[in-house]
Amino acid sequence: MVTKTDTVVSIDGTKFVVNGEPTHKGKTWRGHSLEGLLFNSRMAQALTDDENPSTRGVWMYPDGEVFTAKRNNDEFVAALKDYRAHGLDAVCINLQSGSPQGYSNVQPWTITGFNADGSIKQPWLDRLDRVITEADRLGMVVVLGLFYWKQTRVFADEAAVRRAVENTVDWLAERGARNVLLEIGNEVDLTFFQPIIEAPRCHELIRLAQQRSEGRFDTPGGRLLVSTSLARPSPVGANIMETADFLLLHGNGTHHPDSVRLMARANRAQPAYRAMPVMINEDDHFDFDKPDNNFAAAIGEYLSWGYFDYRMNRERFEDGFQSLPVDWTINSDRKRAFFSYLKGITGGAA
Repeated sequence: MVTKTDTVVSIDGTKFVVNGEPTHKGKTWRGHSLEGLLFNSRMAQALTDDENPSTRGVWMYPDGEVFTAKRNNDEFVAALKDYRAHGLDAVCINLQSGSPQGYSNVQPWTITGFNADGSIKQPWLDRLDRVITEADRLGMVVVLGLFYWKQTRVFADEAAVRRAVENTVDWLAERGARNVLLEIGNEVDLTFFQPIIEAPRCHELIRLAQQRSEGRFDTPGGRLLVSTSLARPSPVGANIMETADFLLLHGNGTHHPDSVRLMARANRAQPAYRAMPVMINEDDHFDFDKPDNNFAAAIGEYLSWGYFDYRMNRERFEDGFQSLPVDWTINSDRKRAFFSYLKGITGGAA
């Protein structure tokens, strides 16, 4: 294993802190503080590979090359410096990726970094290590998700899910990955193949990761910081809110920037809420050319915000970060609009 990362992420009350200083220290935008916010983008396919031979060929590149996990990961790692230059603080990736079509109920592909017994496939760890290493060099945070609903069919049983959490924590501890925040599952208020991942019981896995990592990280908290994300804008349940180190919300189900404002206020009004960072790490609403949009609304409510972009119907290869094969460069109108807006807010990387 390589030495521990130089970049260290921690939490101080409601603020994310990197290397002892709150992010965007002293900065404001439209009169709202940016200090302690973690601006991010969903990059779920950064580690991906499809082991189903019946679907793998669908992800052909426009240049005629068949999709490979190496090319995908190489191009993602190469793009990180450009994201950082525009002010992006964190990338959100996942060991079971996400739908390579953006949204899809039927998902026949086999995209998972875990085996049935909860062990982790070495090529996925190798790719993860490359992402952590480059993010560390750039002073960026990695939000590492473990489980994606449709792909949890791989696990033999609940014990295998627990082992998957333990194995990931152990690897991150041995790696000295001090720039990683852990997201147990993506949108755990959906139906998973293993109910322990779902919202009513997900706090068990959050606590497992916290306890397993205790005393094993040279960070202010001495352990991993752990949460899980939810799809619906309704308030987070008490079990998760009481256990998680920070809240992860999604803005996809909102219908107006005011919905983001209401979501923020409803969660902070819950009896179980305590001072902690609140972050949206997936939102497919844009409107960056308008005076009000979900990103602006999030900042007004002191929420970190996360960009989620997928290739929509009849769009080109350049469009979207979620859909395979991915063009990781900033070269579509939507990507340019987001990163330009982000740079205008943050002033770019320090």
